Amino acid sequence: MSQTTWAPLAGAVVAALETPALPQALAGLLRQVAPFTYTVMFGYSGTARPIDLYDDFPQAKRKIFVTDYLAGPYLLDPFYLAAVRPVAPGLYRLRDMAPDRFYQGEYYRNYYAQTGLAEEIAFFVGLPGQSTLVLSLMRAEKSFSQKEFLALEAVFPFVASVAHRHWTGLSQQFGKDRKASSPQRQRRALSDNLGSFGAGILTPREREVAEFTLKGHSAESTGQILGISPGTVRIHRRNIYSKLRINSQGELFSRFLDTLVDLT
Repeated sequence: MSQTTWAPLAGAVVAALETPALPQALAGLLRQVAPFTYTVMFGYSGTARPIDLYDDFPQAKRKIFVTDYLAGPYLLDPFYLAAVRPVAPGLYRLRDMAPDRFYQGEYYRNYYAQTGLAEEIAFFVGLPGQSTLVLSLMRAEKSFSQKEFLALEAVFPFVASVAHRHWTGLSQQFGKDRKASSPQRQRRALSDNLGSFGAGILTPREREVAEFTLKGHSAESTGQILGISPGTVRIHRRNIYSKLRINSQGELFSRFLDTLVDLT
């Protein structure tokens, strides 16, 4: 993007700071750097449910990208998990953060594949109060080229500066949402369910194996993380299926989502 194009767009973003027009102006600037189909800006803060700060999805797409996502699948999203760690500020490809079997896993097959995306990349900006802005750029047709990725990466300092100015109070917004939530929702954060899924039925180790299986880790990757052999992981998986009376990872994913519905 030439300086003559950049200057007025950057000026429009700065003029929109601290107004509702800012997210759209920022998305417009980024589309001039590299075109993409959809934008969504989620705020994350620890284990709290994410906040949809802005999106430009058509109504027909918003259910899968926002409503369904916030109902529970976000807990298995590599971007959510990266924000919780958290990762260093910067621009990332989803595929570079995903577990080794992400594209064969049930989160991808039963949820993410429905989005129809060719690729998703995102800016991660750490904000005061241990909150994080994740600004996702989504393409429906083809992946971002390395040249396009580097061009977007080059504007990260500007994106981060804008985010720090516009969303500096994001952590307080999470506090308001927690206070406004019902006692039933307060009794157990949704993210706690991932670690405690199967409590009372599965052993602590089996719950760990179930968690990494749901996230899209192979037996080899899970074993490496937990310090056990891949064969032991497979034995745990067989025991999990037997105890939960299921026969596949698809049923495991469905049972997990059913648990979230029961607890919300």
